[in-house]
Amino acid sequence: METTTEDTRLAAIERVVAAVQHAQRNELVEEFVGLFRPDAIWTTGHGKRLIGRDEIAAFTRKVLPGAMTELLPSYEVEHVLFLRPDVAAVKVRQRYLDADGRQVGSAGSPLYVMTEEDGRWRLAACQNTEVVDP
Repeated sequence: METTTEDTRLAAIERVVAAVQHAQRNELVEEFVGLFRPDAIWTTGHGKRLIGRDEIAAFTRKVLPGAMTELLPSYEVEHVLFLRPDVAAVKVRQRYLDADGRQVGSAGSPLYVMTEEDGRWRLAACQNTEVVDP
C-alpha cells in the first residue's frame, strides 16, 4: 500500500481551498456544501453557528446567491498544521476583491479543520474571523 506524502496531502488541501474559492466566486451552493462532512460545524464571520451539513446548506442557500455581485473572493492557504496524517488545521487568508483587484472591506482569517476520509479531504470544523488591523 502506498503511503501518502505530506506534499501530496498539502496539494489535496490546497485543492479544497481552491474549490471553496471557486464555489464562492461562482455562487455554487451545492458545490460549496459538498466540501463539508455531514457532521461538520461552521461558525461564520458574523458569528452564526451552524451544526451539520443540512444547516450549512440551508444558510448557504439563503446568503450565497447574489452575494458575490461585483466581488471576487480570494482564498489562500497560509499555513497547514497536520494534527495527524489525516487531520489538518488549515489557516486561510480570505479577501474580497473588486474588478480591479483591490481589496474590498476587511480580510478574513478562516481556520479550517479538515479530515481525510476515503482519499478525500473535507471541511470538518470551520471558524471564520475578521482580521482587525493592529
